[in-house]
Amino acid sequence: MFSPDLLAGRVALVTGGAGGIGRAVVAAMAACGARVVAADLKAPDTAQMAAVEFVQLDVTQAGQVADCVKGVVARHGRLDILVNVAGIVSMGNAADLAEAEWDRVLAINLKGTFLCCQAVMPVMKAAGFGRIVNMGSVLGKNGGNPRPWLDPAEQARASNVAYGVSKAGIGAITAFLAKEVAAHGVTVNTVAPGPVASEMTTNFPTALRDLIPVGRMGQAEEIASAVLFLASPQSSFITGETLDVNGGLWTD
Repeated sequence: MFSPDLLAGRVALVTGGAGGIGRAVVAAMAACGARVVAADLKAPDTAQMAAVEFVQLDVTQAGQVADCVKGVVARHGRLDILVNVAGIVSMGNAADLAEAEWDRVLAINLKGTFLCCQAVMPVMKAAGFGRIVNMGSVLGKNGGNPRPWLDPAEQARASNVAYGVSKAGIGAITAFLAKEVAAHGVTVNTVAPGPVASEMTTNFPTALRDLIPVGRMGQAEEIASAVLFLASPQSSFITGETLDVNGGLWTD
């Protein structure tokens, strides 16, 4: 259990704040005392997030990202934490993957993460403190959960190579940027979830769910707990790291 004043006085920006994991991260940070700004294309459920500030943001647009960060600093005087949750899934096999879909997935998942990191770096470096937490995936490491050599249909119902590449790239962003800002009191880390129960994963194949050693899918709140740990002041000696939260589906 995290202390309710763990993030007291801190200002956090959470992209993708209206989604399942994003909502859990926003709620967890607010419960720990942070002033949270949730950024997304759509507004979050106000009943669940009444005390949270919302801003509309397309993370693929550098101008919007820069204006969002400037706005947070102008309104709150600081920006201590960035959590990059904004992203999309994409399903199917590589043979049928359209170029436009490849571009869409990498623009949102990979480029969007980089643009947000890039925009907050000067603010955090000037303050001498910052926590950047990116959202990766087990699929950026394990080549995908499906076993198409056993059942080609598994791949059709699972995330594709574009999604995996975008999440692998986030690991590289984290490693590079961690070194660039380390001397300024800023850490950059990634949380890499395994399959998480949500509206989007209700049709997750049973055969793939059975591959998770702990015997179940993850919960958004469990991902949020990992984010909280990496966003806390106590994690200052951890940077450039990828924290796997996948129930044992992938270990390294």
